[in-house]
Amino acid sequence: MLYINMDFSDVVSYFSKMENTTKRLELTSILAELFKKSGEDLKKLVYLVQGKLMPDYIGVELGLSDKLIIKALSKASGRPEADINKIFSRLGDLGSTAEEISSSGIQKPLIIERLTLDYVYQQLIKISSYTGHGSIKTKMDAYIDLLINSNPIEIKYITRIITGKLRLGVADSTILDGLIEAFSDKKYAEDIETAYNFHPDLGYIAENLMKNNIKELLNAGPLPLIPFKVMLAERLQSISDIREKMNHNAAYEYKYDGLRTQLHFLNGKIKIFSRGLEETTSSFPDIVQNFKSYYSFDSCIIDGESVPYNPETGELYPFQMVSKRRGRKYELTEKTKEVPLVMFIFDILYLNGKSLVDLPYPERRLIIEKNFKENEYFKLAKRIVTDDESEILKFFERSIEEGCEGIVAKSNGIDSIYRAGARGWLWIKFKRDYQSELSDSLDLVVIGAFDGHGRRKGTYGALLLACYNNENDTFETVCKLGSGFTDEMLAAMPRLLSDKIIEKKPARVNSSMEPDHWIYPSLVLEIRGAEITVSPVHTCAMNIIENGSGLALRFPRLIKARDDKKPEDATTTKEIIEMYKSQKKVIEKS
Repeated sequence: MLYINMDFSDVVSYFSKMENTTKRLELTSILAELFKKSGEDLKKLVYLVQGKLMPDYIGVELGLSDKLIIKALSKASGRPEADINKIFSRLGDLGSTAEEISSSGIQKPLIIERLTLDYVYQQLIKISSYTGHGSIKTKMDAYIDLLINSNPIEIKYITRIITGKLRLGVADSTILDGLIEAFSDKKYAEDIETAYNFHPDLGYIAENLMKNNIKELLNAGPLPLIPFKVMLAERLQSISDIREKMNHNAAYEYKYDGLRTQLHFLNGKIKIFSRGLEETTSSFPDIVQNFKSYYSFDSCIIDGESVPYNPETGELYPFQMVSKRRGRKYELTEKTKEVPLVMFIFDILYLNGKSLVDLPYPERRLIIEKNFKENEYFKLAKRIVTDDESEILKFFERSIEEGCEGIVAKSNGIDSIYRAGARGWLWIKFKRDYQSELSDSLDLVVIGAFDGHGRRKGTYGALLLACYNNENDTFETVCKLGSGFTDEMLAAMPRLLSDKIIEKKPARVNSSMEPDHWIYPSLVLEIRGAEITVSPVHTCAMNIIENGSGLALRFPRLIKARDDKKPEDATTTKEIIEMYKSQKKVIEKS
């Protein structure tokens, strides 16, 4: 029999179990058991396990800061804010702080609400919906209501959800595995993952699985106004390797240095989403206006890159120029004049009510060429179709000259469908960084920090960085980073990382090194290094190249932070293995 109203105490008992294991199979089984018990609360439960209230693209924010929570704890307990701040400094976790305050005695009402999962969820929804005059007090009162109606361990987890630091050690892929184990046959796992990549809402996936609507998930594809996980490219370090991998049947497009942009249009409404599924429509009013001026469809979804440019010369500007627009609510009109954009369209997923993702790439390209006439604001990605290596190299050199990062090879084969959220050998990028085996660029995740000495005393001397193993959903160490920081960055680093420090090694981290401080995987940095070498210390690709050894990046230095990327978007273990093999091939030839 389904439980319509699940007690929140049942939920937190499972949360506690999850905190006490780092094994993915155990986490999956715990989740599956929890999901089976949730009944009609499943959708809400899935969101709370993610530490959120809705899918990311809906943009629900609770708007209750650490400072306001401390004020609320002070008001409910009668203890000075200074005392609560001391506890917070000692514990380093606001959830544990709330637990201690609750344990030390808070006056309870005469009638205590039964704390169900639904009650907690609805209170959090209320907190997120309060805006305008008086909203701060109302949000604090709603939090106090949860505080006085919960026990200490319940308020710990509620507070962590509110602050975005639930950190149960599970990624979306593990939650998906838990849902499949609870409600489906594993033979559908790949199809369900594809459905999630086109419709990245775990609540939607969970409801359909629980109701056995497997056909809906098997037929899932792109839908206008719902973001999808964009298709990604692998990397190789030579044109000859790319030609061989593509079976000598590929097109080559410019790789533009801008913001990945998916534009959705339906019944006169436009939504724009970033690579990370964040809705950015309000940041790009010029793209919205110009699309409506030049094109007329019932519906469409296009994938491309928005690049800043000089309208007088046609010169393309670097990524940093367009990133100035993100998150700006004011002075946007001036910014659109100062940094005008052109969107380079390189793929189409949907047109006039029909999904196109199962068509081969050459057919999708023809549809773009037929339906999108180029203008000042929308252009088609430049490309050539050839297998002539000298011609490809000239095209690559032209792309660099025109302000691009390099080129992307795209398979022309019959299997060249649009694979949402996937890396694969259907797309392979070749950047100027890869021209030398001593100049590779990687996106790596900060998972630890080492205390500084000498001139760096009082800050961090180095960071421990990891790649992402997407096959087992872990982060594997690949280098210690101590170069490329300015003095200002070094001084700011403790503050920037303070809310990411945790007491023990994160559940998804695979590291044989012990940093002074563990950092919860969230910050992605772009790194350039000298070469990739075999390492007995680092866990990237452990035992794959050599028994007892992994791979490491030598002499890494910081290029920039990648706030447009999630940890799961980092360079993968598989990519680093390929880079190592390509580098070795270059060395052996010389």
